[in-house]
Amino acid sequence: MPVPWEALIPFGLLTAMFGVAGTLMNVSQRGQNQGKPPRYSIDNWDTMMMNRDKQLTGHLRGQATNPTAPSEFSKSSVWWASPVS
Repeated sequence: MPVPWEALIPFGLLTAMFGVAGTLMNVSQRGQNQGKPPRYSIDNWDTMMMNRDKQLTGHLRGQATNPTAPSEFSKSSVWWASPVS
């Protein structure tokens, strides 16, 4: 059975577009995460540490090496309100 060579051009274009779209999606996600891979299975501890990192550095994936918090940290703290029972 002969191969319809005319169908290989659209098939190649479609395959190339899926490859380009996947690569651009990966580059976009890594760009938003400061070059780090995306996080999966984030639990409460990770969420709490991400909030702390956002307060210290301004980005969820940023990490500070200074063990003491800057003076602006005292003004940007988050007050978690608990429901009154």
